Amino acid sequence: MITTASPKTSLPVPTDRRLEERSLRARTEAMSVLALGDGLYEVESESGHTYLVDLEAGRCTCPDHVFRNVRCKHVRRVAIEITAGRAPPLGQIAVACTDCGDSIFVDEDAAGPFYCERHRLYPGVTVRDRETGDRLTVVDVSDLRADAVRIPDANATVSEYGTNERYDPDVPVVGAVYPHATVAQNGVVPSSLKVYVFPRTRLERVRADDRN
Repeated sequence: MITTASPKTSLPVPTDRRLEERSLRARTEAMSVLALGDGLYEVESESGHTYLVDLEAGRCTCPDHVFRNVRCKHVRRVAIEITAGRAPPLGQIAVACTDCGDSIFVDEDAAGPFYCERHRLYPGVTVRDRETGDRLTVVDVSDLRADAVRIPDANATVSEYGTNERYDPDVPVVGAVYPHATVAQNGVVPSSLKVYVFPRTRLERVRADDRN
């Protein structure tokens, strides 16, 4: 799993109160924070040194904490970034959205692929098939993997199907129908609503009014 770190930057200093020296340095020095899981955070300091913070225990591997046993600027910076929503809280990690790369927070034991709210799929949304450019409407998002769902007509799993070979076999399967279903006098003909199954990463979410 590829996790993402907060940008290495300094933070604004509140003007309404006087900060203790370590709290001030925790804000004014350029640092980045990377959540590793199990309550551990990696902090890259302004000097380029990297330290490991155990937030729950309030410990850090930097000399200021090890030799002075104080709440160092690195522990404080992790707490500040969590409060500001720039770093994930305990039990979560930051990962990149599979479609756009934006950083999102997920449970540290969650399985990917991961998607931000703009690219999350659910029944009713419009998607584009990356292979053909065709538009479809999602009817189901399964927890089953592409290598565990068989396509009866093809005598193969979704991942084994020829046009799916370049997509990871362990991604979830999505069911979708083509939007140009046959319409009869009494409504949609059920037999025309054949559900096609795809590896999740083959489908790209689009706006229904997007004509490109």
